[in-house]
This record gives sequence, structure tokens and C-alpha cells, in this order.
Amino acid sequence: MAQLWGGRFTKEIDQLVYQFNASISFDQRFFKQDIEGSIAHVIMLTKQGILTKEEKDAILKGLTGIRQDVEDGKLVITDEYEDIHSFVEANLISRIGDAGKKLHTGRSRNDQVALDMRLYIRLEVLYVDELLKTLMQTLLTIMEKNVETYMPGFTHLQKAQPVTLAHHVGAYFEMFKRDRSRLKDIFYRMNYCPLGAGALAGTTYPLDRSYTASILGFEGPTLNSMDSVSDRDYVIEFLAALSTIMMHLSRFCEEIIIWNSNEYRFVEIDDAYATGSSIMPQKKNPDIAELVRGKTGRVYGALVSILTTMKGIPLAYNKDMQEDKELTFDAIDTVKGCLALFEGMIRTMRFNRDVMEKSAAMGFTNATDAADYLVGRGVPFRDAHSIIGKLVLYCIDKKCSIEELSLEELKEVSPVFEEDVYDAICLKTCVEKRLTIGAPGAKAMREVIAREKAYLSKSWQDEEDLLGGRLGEAIK
Repeated sequence: MAQLWGGRFTKEIDQLVYQFNASISFDQRFFKQDIEGSIAHVIMLTKQGILTKEEKDAILKGLTGIRQDVEDGKLVITDEYEDIHSFVEANLISRIGDAGKKLHTGRSRNDQVALDMRLYIRLEVLYVDELLKTLMQTLLTIMEKNVETYMPGFTHLQKAQPVTLAHHVGAYFEMFKRDRSRLKDIFYRMNYCPLGAGALAGTTYPLDRSYTASILGFEGPTLNSMDSVSDRDYVIEFLAALSTIMMHLSRFCEEIIIWNSNEYRFVEIDDAYATGSSIMPQKKNPDIAELVRGKTGRVYGALVSILTTMKGIPLAYNKDMQEDKELTFDAIDTVKGCLALFEGMIRTMRFNRDVMEKSAAMGFTNATDAADYLVGRGVPFRDAHSIIGKLVLYCIDKKCSIEELSLEELKEVSPVFEEDVYDAICLKTCVEKRLTIGAPGAKAMREVIAREKAYLSKSWQDEEDLLGGRLGEAIK
């Protein structure tokens, strides 16, 4: 059992206790971050005269060698080690001797793991943001092609007013835009370096924490050593953001599942993203949409878990905080997989435009516009509302739409109707006369699409060199 402590103890730890306490099975995921942080720490120690240049060169050669050997499969991370930190340090000492024992000067596993987790989460924030951007580019393509694809808009799952497919998809574009904004906020709020905080009270060594933060691409060092090692707000915020992303995906999936049903037939899911039945040969099931919807609860569970873990922890570090990793890693993997699969599904999905338009026409979605027609001819709105309600009842009995009634039939309900009513309540007119920004009218929609295209043409990640190339420069 390779561990970084033991002088205080007179006998070996119980094997079951060791296994329960160990984190190597999951924290090996950020071995690159652990080595990256160690490299920065060694460079800073040398700058401060705590290590010699010879010691630095030996340690850096050992660390980069370990990283390369793990990547090449020549060195395997096993449960012989308690955690990723003991794996790196034990192998370093084995390779370069006593100089490797100086790696841990001026730091604790508490600030070390806090750094590793920040480096890892910071990178995953950027990955998830890129997946969202790719999905939004696909949504924008759908919007551009469907400015005049008419469909019913719903409230309470009841057909309400006519909109377009571009407008409907655009609602999800806005949701994912807010998701990206949340990720940006999380990145900047968490981008401070805890290394040098020690176990909880800093260190007596003359560390230059600002220099370490700089070469690792952080805005600066954290300003309270106790908070530095016990803060997991950024994990909670990231899991909350991932949960919101999954909620948005789940809502969209719910609609696709409904649209894919025999009763709606608004969409045809590509064979590559559907499955069949083992007993019913006619079935084509929207399994990807259903699984994304189902995995949303899995991500929620990770968020609730870390909130529950953190709620009763006194300052500073406690072993409970080791529970921040497994579920977080799982949630990240789940969201990244769901985003990639959902994007592929919707990109290859076929929209049945004629079915959508017919559904809008047969669902009395133009009833409000018919009432507005009467209001425009002097009928008080409340009376107009009642008149159109009677017309809808009449149409339900006749199994037809309002526009399919003859002018004589319309006049029987209200003499105010004239021939121009048919143009006033056709789907195209109902949609096109809604011209305020954010409405489904083609002119307004094209203006929104132009704005969204400009939004996607740049990225908050491009605002500056977020992670910097400073570590490589410092090594040189």
C-alpha cells in the first residue's frame, strides 16, 4: 500500500479501511491535472530558491516521463496506491530518488486535490460549452430552413396559436444560450488557484502563489486558505448548470417523443437514432430521446448528493469531500454523451411539414385571429371571444376548420364577417402579422436568426487565452 503518511502510526491500516478510504479508483481520472499542478509548483519553488535548478530539472523530467508513460500505456495506475497523488509521488521517487521527496514541499494533499479538481472542472466547462455551441449551430440551421414551416403552438398541450418550426426551435436556442452564459459565469468565478493554501493555514515557506496561479492560467490565488481547501461551490454550480442543461434537453426530448407518435407524425427519427421491438415488427421507438429524458434524473442525483454532503461540513477540509468526485465525473460524462447524441438525432431528423401545417389548421389555432378580425370591425373583444367560441363548437360538430365554413355560415353567427375574413385567418397571415421582435413572423424571425448567427460567430472562449500557454513557457 503506497501512501504519503505513516510516521505517526505504529501498525498497518486495516485492509478494508484502506480500501474504503482510498480514492485511486476514481481520482486517477485527473492524473494529468495532478502532474500539471505539480510541475507548476516545482517551477515556483525553484523561482523562490526553495529547490535548486538541478532538483527542478530532475523532478520535471520525472513528472513528464510519468505522464507520457501513462498516456502510452507503459505505466498503469493501480489500486496499490491510495490516491493519484501517492501514485505520482511514489513513481517519481522511484525514478529520480531523493529529489522526488521534495516535490511536496509547501503543499498538502488538501490544496493539491482542490487544485486538481478545479483544473479538471475548468476544462470540462469548456468542453460542455463547445458541445452546446455545436448543438445550437444545428438548431440555427433548422431555424433558417423553416421560417415558413407552419405548425401549432401549444399551451397545456392544447393547440393554441399558429407558429413556425423556426420559432419553436428558437425557444430551445434561447435556453441553451442561457446555459452557455451560466458556464461562462462558473468559469470566471472558479478561476482562482488554491495551491499554496496548505492543509488549511498556508505554509511557512516563501511561496509565490500569484506566480503559480499565473502559469496555470488562473486569474490569481484564492484569498483565504481555509476556504481554499473546503470550497466546492464550483462543483455545485457546475452540477446545477449541467442539471439545467439536462432539463432543457429533456423538455425537447419529450416534445420529440410526442411529435414522433402515430397521432402526431410531425417528425421521422432517423433509423440510426431509433430502435425496434423484439416482438412487434412495426415499432420504431424513440429510444435516444427517452434515454436522454431518463438520464436527467441521474444528473439531478449528483447535484442533490453533493449539496447533501456539503451541508453539514465544518471548516476546513473533511474526508466527506472525497464524495465530490465519482458522481460529478458520472454527471459530466452523462451530459456530454447526451448532448452529442441529441445533436446527431435532431440533425438527422426529418420534419413532416405538411402534417404540421394541417395540424395547425385543424386545431383552431387561428381562433384568436378570428376574434381580432371582429374587433377590428368594431365588435367588443369579449363579444368577439364569445362569437368565435360558438363558431368553434359549430366546427367541431361539422368536423371542419373555421376557414372551411362558407361566408353564409359565418354570417349566421355574426353579420360582421365579410369575404376578407378568409385571408385574415389563414395560417400565413396569422403568423406573418406578428412582427414584434421575438414573435414568429418571418420578418421578425429572420432578424432574430441574424442576431443568433452573429452570436454563434464568436465565443466567450475566444475573449482571451483562457488557459494560457504560460505553463509551457515557465518550463522553458
